[in-house]
Formats: sequence, structure tokens, C-alpha cells
Amino acid sequence: MEEKPWFKFWPAETPKSIDYPEVPLFHILDNSASKFPNKTALVFYGKKLTFKQLEIASDKFAAALTDMGVGKGDCVAVYLPNMPQFVIAFFGALKTGAHITLCNPMYKARELEYLLTDSEASVIVALDMLYKNFEKIRGKTKVEKVITTSLKDYMPSLIGFLASFKGIKKIHHPGTIDFIELLRKYPPKSPEVKIKPKEDIAILLYTGGTTGIPKGAMLTHFNLLTNAYQAKNWMPVKENDIILSVLPFFHVYGLTVDMNTGILAGATQILYPRFEVKTVLKAIEKYKVTIFPGVPTIYIALLNSPELTKYDLTSIRRCISGAAPLPEAVMHKFNEITKGNLVEGYGLTEASPVTHCNPLDDMKKVKPGSIGIPFPDTDAKIVDLETGTKTLPPGEVGELAVKGPQVMKGYWNKPEETAKALRDGWLLTGDIAKVDEDGYFYIVDRKKDMIDASGLKVWPREVEEVLYMHPAVKEAAVIGVPHPYRGETVKAFIVLKEAYKGKVTADDIKKHCRENMAVFKVPTEIEFREELPKSMVGKVLRRVLKEEELRKRAT
Repeated sequence: MEEKPWFKFWPAETPKSIDYPEVPLFHILDNSASKFPNKTALVFYGKKLTFKQLEIASDKFAAALTDMGVGKGDCVAVYLPNMPQFVIAFFGALKTGAHITLCNPMYKARELEYLLTDSEASVIVALDMLYKNFEKIRGKTKVEKVITTSLKDYMPSLIGFLASFKGIKKIHHPGTIDFIELLRKYPPKSPEVKIKPKEDIAILLYTGGTTGIPKGAMLTHFNLLTNAYQAKNWMPVKENDIILSVLPFFHVYGLTVDMNTGILAGATQILYPRFEVKTVLKAIEKYKVTIFPGVPTIYIALLNSPELTKYDLTSIRRCISGAAPLPEAVMHKFNEITKGNLVEGYGLTEASPVTHCNPLDDMKKVKPGSIGIPFPDTDAKIVDLETGTKTLPPGEVGELAVKGPQVMKGYWNKPEETAKALRDGWLLTGDIAKVDEDGYFYIVDRKKDMIDASGLKVWPREVEEVLYMHPAVKEAAVIGVPHPYRGETVKAFIVLKEAYKGKVTADDIKKHCRENMAVFKVPTEIEFREELPKSMVGKVLRRVLKEEELRKRAT
């Protein structure tokens, strides 16, 4: 293997190259069910499912789908939050040879219609509470069978009873098939289908990429399998680990780093359908959680909770933050309070998703502000922004390109977009970055988010880092807005901590910025908000802020 500068900082327990089995993705569940049949795989509001129970349920679901005519080449849509039914449906559908498209539970009818139409899904597994969104567009899609399930289906009796008082009820919709009844009806016999792991698609995951037009990234069985192996070895995850799975599984980060990695390792996962601060704090203490992947907004919310000090969080030994830049101030404060070894990593949908992470074996190897070093069997470089063909030396800013077994096959039915993104085996990420002499990579910003102020480049992340240094700032997002003289200027949206509301002004924030960055980067406009728009995974949506701002200025 070619010597890389980052090998000097390699985690002690992690191999630089891994021998990956060339098998379908669902083998990770079947193998863990064979090795740890009676071990708890999932805990959902106190309800426990063993690995063997999961395997049997997925086999039953596969038999049911096969009886419906689902097979190789077909697409099954999953429209569920984190719950046991998601895991069962996911692996059951793969066992038929079909591939899966994952739908964000926050999607409304119009967004759902695009995904289902483009993916040509013939079956959908939906939460009963979300069915009304699908019902509006049912006739506009190729979906023939609709399977619905309830949050209460896998809740313990008492929790399910109490949930009724919160409005959570099992709803049967005409023209749909009940998930639980389906599992009762079929024997646990999955079909024998020949799958080529490196060629056959496991999931279609839709991403806006650099153009904003949703594209289905084709992730093969081997793409997802290898990334789970890479993540398992990097952290590393062992069978006695307890993973808190609040990252949504419909997002590739939660799917790989929580669900697939946990199942591969034989670890126990504590599932919740959504992130709630108090629920998470209680769960960490109750279950002695050891691994807690998340996103910056999750860690920020915990740090700002007045209840943080009431709970014992010392069981946590690994926290990887991804999906959005991790402010240095947040990392330092979280590690100081919890000793949870929070570090930043990096990935994107097109790479299943993880390609980089800071070493976790020794916090002295962590470089704050860096996404770390490439995963096993993964290569990375910085290329010029103009052509994407010239490799740039350490310190120079360009576009991040990555290569590895986790990189997608291409975009679904979009050969031109595929050709733009994949060049000679390298994936052009659309992220502006740099690398230092040690091989640590730093994301400067998204290519599309760059602000051009009088010809000077301003990267929103750099400004946001300075904003987070101010003690009053709870959350911040920066965008470029039209300016009659500069072309574009910097606007910051800020959520203040409760104790500072009404006491800190826009001028105070600007003064802080002027003291810590070049004047052309200082926000000329500041807007205080109660909250910022976020995706289901907790990523702040600059795109939504930009759209709102442009609409406001147009009127």
C-alpha cells in the first residue's frame, strides 16, 4: 500500500486496509443473528428485540414481499422514522433482491411524489400517521401495494397505553396492508436470489448535490457493506457497545454509522424516532450508552440544556459529529463536560457516506476544525476548482475529491450528472477544502455557498466559527445576499442563548466579528431568530434561509 502522510497518525486498533467479504448487505444481520442469537439488538421505548427475532421478522417480510411479486429490479420505498419496523423492512426488502428508496418522514406530498415517481417504487412501507401525505399523490405514482405500521406496534403495553393519551394511536387506512398482520401471515423463509454485491443497487438515496435538483445516488450492497466495516473498525465498535441511535436511519449517516455498523458489530442500539433533549439524557444514563454519533445541533442542544448536569454521561467513550461543520467551541465544551471524546468526521451521500474522521484512540491526534484523515482503503486529494484535474499541494484551497470502495455507482438515470461527479474513479464532492502537511483535511465550505463580496471570497463556515466564539450565540448560519455595490454581502442569522436575549445587539456581534476577522468577512446584516430551519438530521438549511431572503427582497 502506498505510504500516505496521515498514516503517521493512524488509530492504533484500526487496520489501514480491510478484507471485505463480497456478500449482500443483509448478511450482516444474518451473521449477527447466528453469532449472537439471544443478544439484544434493538431497544425501543424499553421493548427489546434480539438479533434472531430481527432476522426472523426480516425473513417473514421478505416472504410477504415475494408473494406480492417483488423481486430483483423492483423498488420498495420506506417512509418511516427510527423504529424496529424500519430495520425489518430494510433488510427484508433487500432479501428479495429489490432495492430501497428512503423517504424523509418530514416530506410532504409534492416531495414524496418526486421520489416515488423517479425511483419507480412499486411498494411503500409508511407510518400510519404519515399515510395522508401519500394518499394525496397515490394515483400519480406506480405504487401498487401500501403497507402501514404504527409507532405503537413495537411499544411495550404500558408505554403504548400512555402514548394513546398523547394522541399516538394505531390507524388503519382503507386500501392498505397492516405490517404486523403481514408478519403473522408468512413463514420466515426469505427467497434465494442471486445478488452481485458490487453491481446491484441496495438503496437509492436522493440528494440535492451541487445543483439542487434531487438525484438518486445508487449505493450498491458493497458500497454500504464496506462503509459499515470501515466505521466499525475506526471507532472501533464491539459487541458490548451500546449505541444511541437518534440520527434518522432514512439519512445515510444514521443508516451506516448507527444501524448497519451496530448490526455488523453485534452491538445493542437504543432507538428513538426523534431527538428530544431530556429523552436522550435519560437514555444515556439508563442504558450506559458508549457510542453516540450525532450532528452539531444535537450536541449544542445538550450543552444548552439546564438539565445537563443532572445526568451521568460518563459512560460515553465515542462521539462522532458529521453532516455539518462542528464548531470548535462546541467540541471543546462538550468534551470538557462529558469526557465523551467528541470529534468531527465527514461524509456525503454519494460515499455511503463516511470518508474521513479524526482519530479516536488518542485525543492528542485530533485537530480541531479538521474533518480528520481518510478512512481505511480511502484516498483523498484537493483538486483545482476550474478543471478538477490538477492536484493541489498542502495549504492550497480547492475541491475535495475522494476515492474508495464506498463511493457510489452513479446517479439513477442521470448519466451526465454521473460523468460530472465521477472522474477516473474519483468522486468530486462539491466541497471546498484544503489539506495540511500531515494529511488532515479541512472543509472550507460548500462550493455553491461561497460568497463573492467585491471579488473577495468569503466562506460562510469561517464566519460561523467566529460567531460561535461569542458567548451569547447559541446557533448561527451565514449566507450571501445581493448588494448594490459589493455584488454580494454577508448576512448572519443568529439564535441567542436565553440568558442573553434582549441584552446583546447586532452592533455587539459586529464588533466581535471585526476583532476576529478581516473587515470584508464581517456580516453587514444580522437577523436574530428564535430558531433556524433544519433538516430532519439537524443540519441547518442555509438554502432555506437564502430562498426566504430572496423572496423577501423581491417583494
